[in-house]
Amino acid sequence: MNVVIFIVSLAIFVLGLWLFGLAFTVTAGMLPIFFGGILCVALAVAIPTNLLRD
Repeated sequence: MNVVIFIVSLAIFVLGLWLFGLAFTVTAGMLPIFFGGILCVALAVAIPTNLLRD
């Protein structure tokens, strides 16, 4: 189960980084895309800290 949580968190983290980069290449909607990246990275950090506690 820990591996599945790690893989999902890593995928969300990479998605957040991709959204950061995408925000600087689009012509409209930069702010919502960038905030979406921030939320994805925050979620990717929060999932393991809450679910993988011993």
